[in-house]
Order: sequence, then structure tokens, then C-alpha cells
Amino acid sequence: KGTIHLFRKSQRSLVGKLTHEFRLVAADRRSWKILLFGAINLICIGFLLMWCSSTNSIALTAYTYLTIFDLFSLVTCLISYWVMMKKPSPVYSFGFERFEVLAVFASTVLAQLGALFILKESVERFLEQPEIHTGRLLVGTFVALFFNLFTMLSIKNKPFAYVSEAASTSWLQEHVADLSRSICGIIPGLSSIFLPRMNPFVLIDIAGALALCITYMLIEINNYFAVDTASAIAIALMTFGTMYPMSVYSGKVLLQTTPPHVIGQLDKLLREVSTLDGVLEVRNEHFWTLGFGTLAGSVHVRIRRDANEQMVLAHVTNRLYTLVSTLTVQIFKDDWIRPTLSSVPIANNILNLSDHHIIPMPSLKAADNLNPVTSTPAKPSSPPPEFSFNTPGKNVSPVILLNTQTKPYGLGFNHGSAPYSSVLNQGLGIPGMGAAQGFRTGFANVPSRYGTNARGQPRP
Repeated sequence: KGTIHLFRKSQRSLVGKLTHEFRLVAADRRSWKILLFGAINLICIGFLLMWCSSTNSIALTAYTYLTIFDLFSLVTCLISYWVMMKKPSPVYSFGFERFEVLAVFASTVLAQLGALFILKESVERFLEQPEIHTGRLLVGTFVALFFNLFTMLSIKNKPFAYVSEAASTSWLQEHVADLSRSICGIIPGLSSIFLPRMNPFVLIDIAGALALCITYMLIEINNYFAVDTASAIAIALMTFGTMYPMSVYSGKVLLQTTPPHVIGQLDKLLREVSTLDGVLEVRNEHFWTLGFGTLAGSVHVRIRRDANEQMVLAHVTNRLYTLVSTLTVQIFKDDWIRPTLSSVPIANNILNLSDHHIIPMPSLKAADNLNPVTSTPAKPSSPPPEFSFNTPGKNVSPVILLNTQTKPYGLGFNHGSAPYSSVLNQGLGIPGMGAAQGFRTGFANVPSRYGTNARGQPRP
């Protein structure tokens, strides 16, 4: 019998978590069709790779990479179903929609890496062109074309369908569109077929199969083996040009950027929000694409002190919710700054002072640096600053002001102004004298600047 551990949470491994999530997806009958196509895709890839090895054709290898991309698209479709089943959690508060964005980005980047690998192999083949066997070249081409088109048209792949429509057009789509306009100018009845934006995946499948058919005919007629390498380069460039706009679009979604086509609508909605009753300011707005077709955002709204927070929140949410599905609004009332009196405790020695206000000044330099005749530094350490005309410097004595106002009762102060004779007796009439009598000003050791000098003679 083993030991029973109470309140111990079982920890699943990564493989166990993936198996649990796969069972969750497999429980839905819609995913059975995708799993079936995935199994057929693996079998088809195995046969195509064997035929690529037997024919020694790099063009057929480049076309087989499109079938491998179809497998990635099926995995992305499964992830899309899994995202619809999952609910937001405390860790993923915005849901799991970014997983399908990451799946699309990874699939398109891997397809471009495969295209770069084909380009590298093609450059090496130009230096030493091997012999191409055309026995199963045409068979592999039609098998791959049939399966790719059948997969693209049978499975409704929501993430790739959205990206293919939202991303910018590739150079292959633009050239085909120009050709379609020319054909529709001659035969107007074909405008409903050729003029709309063609699916980039179907277009690249047809273009790659056409390149392989041309390769087969030229090798059979003239034994021109270099055309296989040229066809591989063409298929790789078409793959790279088709996947690159999708990678850019999904990468911008992962970087939480604002879609360019909604910036104007967002500015219009924010202007409408700023004109609502009670709204003073709209600031710290941030809007980004959470997933494909899902916009999230946050905004701070400053309102009047007398405005109703719930009413303003309802109006702001109602305006922005038409465009932003996941919205966070923070409402805070206006709080202007009022001048307040600081309550600082009064020191005990201040309460015993006479009726004088003392303005503290910066401390003077040492007495040995002063000239008793001019009361200025004998050897200045640095020249005086520029544009300092008649400004109070560091050698100014503390100024003592008489207080003639009546102080409130109850604090132990004398009331009224002190007589002039008492001020003279205390040495307060002459600045610098009587610093140690009655109270301390912090300048007791400073020699007198006015009055008598060291010899007892009056100064001028």
C-alpha cells in the first residue's frame, strides 16, 4: 500500500497535455474529416518523395513541398477548432485566438524556408546538371495537383481563408489579374470567373503543375535537363512570393499592431466619444488585433465630477463596441488641485522668540577668507558668474524684519510692536550685532561687518 498524499496536485507532462487536448479536438465530429485528409496527405507525401528520388527531379521536389504545406494548413484548421472549444482562462484572459495566428505564421515561414532550400539546391545543380528520368514525373505532378486542389476546396480553413483575403496581393496574383483583364476584354463572359481575386493557393498549385508539364515535354523532346532546375526555381519563387504577404500580415497581428484599414474608423469613433455629455478627455487609447477578425483595445476616459460614471461607461462602450469586440474602458473623474495649508509642527525654541521674523540665508564662508575692510573674499576661487548684476550672493547677512502685526492669543507671545529702544538694547537695530543675545541666528561666529573694526575705530 502506497502513501496517500492529501491535497497534492497531479502534474502532467507535456506529452500528456498534448494528448488530452488532442482528445478534446477529436471528440468533435467536424475534426474527423480533417484527420482523414491528414492521413491521406501523409501517404501522398510518402509516395511523392519516393518518386522525387527515382526521377531525380528537383522541380517535383519543390512541388511536393506544397503538399507538405497542405499538411500544415490541416494542422492549422485543427488548431482553429480547438480555439473555438476553449474558453478564456486566468492565464489567457483574451482567449486562445492567437494560437491560430501563430500557426499561420509558422506554416508560411516554413514554406518560405523550403523555397530557399530549393533555390540553394538549384544553384548547385546549375554547376553540375544530373540526368532526369521522366517515367513518373508526370504521374507525380497530377497526383499532387489533384490532392492539393481537393484539399483546398473540400476543407474550409478559416484562418488561411481570412489571411488570403486580408493580406496584400502577391506578384503572381497581380500578373494573373492583368492577364485576366486582357482576356475579359476580349471575352466579356469570363469576367465572373477571372476578374475576382483568385485564391493564391489554387493559383500556385495550377502554376506549379503547368511548369512541371512544360518540363516533362522539353525533356522528352530535346533531353533538355536544365529546364527541370529552371522550373524548380520558378516554383520556389512563386511559393516565396505567395507566402511572404501572409507572413507579414500574421506577423503584424502577433506584434499587436493596429490594422491600417480600421485606423480611420477608430479616429471617427474616438471623436464621437470625446463629444459625449460629461466626457472631458479620451487618452491612453490602444487598439490591436487580437486574432483574425477580432480587435481588442483599452482606453481611459476622464469625466466631470458631477457626471454619472455608469451612464458614460455605457455610452462609450456602445460607441466603440461596433468595431472593438474586446474592450476595456477605465473611467475616472476630474480632480483639480486645490491649494492646501501645510500643517507643520512648530519647534519649541520658535515659540520663545521675540516679535521678529527671521529670513534664513545661506551660510557665509570661513572668516579667514574675508577681508575686514571690504567684507569680500580676498582671493576668489572662481570668477563671478555672468549676468549677475546686484543679485543677492552668498555673503549677504540675514535680514531681520520687525513684525508689527498682532499675534493670536493663546500661544504665549507678547502683543504689539516692541519699542525702538528695546530693539537697540538687544542689538537688533544694527545687522550683525547681538547675534548671541536673546536668540540664535546661526551666525554667532561671524565677525561684525558694520560698527567698529578690530582696532575700535568706526568704519566709514
